[in-house]
Amino acid sequence: MTGTAAGTPHGAAAGTPHGTTAGTLHGTAAEPAAVATGTQTPTRTASGRPRHLYEVDVLRILTFACVIGVHTTSHTAASDDVGQMAMLGLLHFTRLVFFSLTAFVLVYSYTLRPRPMAQFWPKRFLLVGVPYLAWSVVYVVASWLHSSTRRGDVPDLVRTAAEGIVTGTSWYHLYFLLVTMQVYLLLPVIVWLVRRTRGHHVATLAVTLVVQLVVFAAYAYFPDSVAWLHGYQEQFFFSYVFFIVSGAIAADHAESFLQFIRVHRRAVLWGFVGVGALTLGVWALQVGAGLSLSAAGTALQPMQVIWSTAVFVGFLAIGARWADRRRPGSPLARFIDYGSDRSFGIFLAHPFMIWILLYGDSWLEAAVPRPWLTLVTYLLVLVLSVAATELFRWTPLSVPLTGRPSLASRGQREERARKRAAVRPLPQPSPEPVEPDDALVGETDDVGPAAR
Repeated sequence: MTGTAAGTPHGAAAGTPHGTTAGTLHGTAAEPAAVATGTQTPTRTASGRPRHLYEVDVLRILTFACVIGVHTTSHTAASDDVGQMAMLGLLHFTRLVFFSLTAFVLVYSYTLRPRPMAQFWPKRFLLVGVPYLAWSVVYVVASWLHSSTRRGDVPDLVRTAAEGIVTGTSWYHLYFLLVTMQVYLLLPVIVWLVRRTRGHHVATLAVTLVVQLVVFAAYAYFPDSVAWLHGYQEQFFFSYVFFIVSGAIAADHAESFLQFIRVHRRAVLWGFVGVGALTLGVWALQVGAGLSLSAAGTALQPMQVIWSTAVFVGFLAIGARWADRRRPGSPLARFIDYGSDRSFGIFLAHPFMIWILLYGDSWLEAAVPRPWLTLVTYLLVLVLSVAATELFRWTPLSVPLTGRPSLASRGQREERARKRAAVRPLPQPSPEPVEPDDALVGETDDVGPAAR
């Protein structure tokens, strides 16, 4: 996304990856000066200040909702249920969309507020790395305690926990955090690449698209060619190179990119529907060619590259329509703000809720017949995950369990601020919320020294 005209949001000229401020990737360490234009644009308010991208909030919520759908369906659908297996194949865009969103938000926010990596990395690894470690331990210990053959074997517990943390396999969704942290580490390289290839972004996208298609074709159809990965394909950033690069380049052209989505919203949405139909057609062809209903819809296959890209722009188009009509303070606006803030905690906790509901001889499976079991489980998992996240947010364990600061501690900070205000007036905050700077946890500037 861009903060200035002509799709160049950065202060330095194209091809100059380093600026004059030590430790940053840009020519200035401060946010670009606001220039009042009198007209709101996709990335700027009428006063010229950076505009909060509410469309990103909608994209985040929709994708997280579909993540729960993937995991719920995969645990409850019968292996021969054609309809649910087809739906599962459609829902497997989630990880790919999130890697595009991760790069998009990181590059866009870093453009607005460049900072040294010595400041950037600690906050990211506090709010994502700590929850990754905490939930890895939670899931490993819970599994260990419920295993009649492993319970009490402490060396086994330590070995399993260490292996799970290193490989992202403590539970089936935690690899995503491991890859996200790889993207954090690579941010200087990503920004350098985006700036270095300005004027050649179409070619860059084309090259990475071809690479992505080849990689996914190898994963899906020639597994022997990637045997050297020992089944850890999804744990490495290079498995998602097109999505990372495309999200970063979209951020570099944010103004024109988001304007295009608004101007051509109808075409984008029709394209979204059309590619969805094509994805189902490819799924059916693969089933007809002999693949199982599940294997035909796997996430790491070439068709998912096209489908996930269509979902990314389609969800953004839906979000842009909402953002352009948003009424601050309305019930729906508060609901979306709440959902966006709690979404990472829900993501972390929801597999645990699935496990609780379906573990062993599940009463839920006995009480609810298929295919209704999927819907009922989804709703229960959502309610339980929201309740758990809300509970965690009010405890000192909020950061390790939800990736967000404790609401109680935030309330204490606000109370201290009110007491200081009685002594000296505080500057009035901008009416426009700070732009979220992380696809998973949203805003990170309310954590650490800058927040106190």
